[in-house]
Amino acid sequence: DLVVTIIAVFLWLVSTSAWARALADIKISTGASIIPLIESCKAPETTCHFASVTSMRTLNVSVVFGLLNMVLWGGNIWFVYKDTNLHS
Repeated sequence: DLVVTIIAVFLWLVSTSAWARALADIKISTGASIIPLIESCKAPETTCHFASVTSMRTLNVSVVFGLLNMVLWGGNIWFVYKDTNLHS
């Protein structure tokens, strides 16, 4: 049980980090900095304006909950350790 819990904590850390990085990439690729890269915006007599992007609040919350879940699992390591023969 102890090894499985440690592996679960490590996997939560890795997956939350990967999701946070992907979210940062999504924010960059949907920001105002992409306007100069769009071919149709480079045409003469054309102006492109960046209006807005959908709120990323719920995605940010999912990253925070992933980190909190990892901390919760990390705290469980202590209780699982207390139930093993290693703690005597």
